[in-house]
Amino acid sequence: MESAAYVTLVEERIRDLSADTLYALWFQVSLFDMIRRASPVTLVVLAILVVFSLFSWAIIFAKWNVFRQARAANAGFLRAFRKANGLEVVAVAAEQFPQAPMVTVFDFGYEEVQRQVKSRGTLQNKLALERTLQLGISEEIAKLERHMNWLATTASVSPFIGLFGTVLGIIEAFEGIRMAGSASLRAVAPGLAEALIATAMGLAAAIPAAIFYNHYSHVIREMGARMEDFALEFMNAAERSFEG
Repeated sequence: MESAAYVTLVEERIRDLSADTLYALWFQVSLFDMIRRASPVTLVVLAILVVFSLFSWAIIFAKWNVFRQARAANAGFLRAFRKANGLEVVAVAAEQFPQAPMVTVFDFGYEEVQRQVKSRGTLQNKLALERTLQLGISEEIAKLERHMNWLATTASVSPFIGLFGTVLGIIEAFEGIRMAGSASLRAVAPGLAEALIATAMGLAAAIPAAIFYNHYSHVIREMGARMEDFALEFMNAAERSFEG
């Protein structure tokens, strides 16, 4: 009987909530109101997360375009390299693919080959050529990895910045309870809303950054492996053309 009476009382309370009251409670925790009611420290936290997110997305789109062009240019240059009859022909054809990382590796190797041929008349120091090709590969990998540290930083730091905002929101919620003298929804909603929006912003900034950082790291490793293979092909072509 007591349980049934309690259920009846709850149903009556729900019916007593008018549409205006429900709208007011919803508006109280709406996105606009959460930002409007946020404390200055919470607003600083949200602003930092927005900056992290905007910079991350700018890097994501820029890298997407760079990797797309680099892959296409690498494929075109590699076809030209394999069809050419000599390194001199490849040196001319390389000018058509300025965005190909393999072109930089080729330029490093070709300059070393020319130095050895001019001074000694033949290719004798293979170890020097191999080291020069590795320098070209390292330089191109460094270019491809540029600004990747920002994605890694965003992925690792943003959740903690959001957590900091969450803690501030919870503190604000307890302060609302103290000021109101009760734990009603109207007293705790603003602080809890700030906590939720800070957490959501932290995750919104971190998740895309982590996903694309891992994806782009795989792309860079793949391009590095392709450049290593190309260095072997270059050494074979140089030996056929200039080895005494």
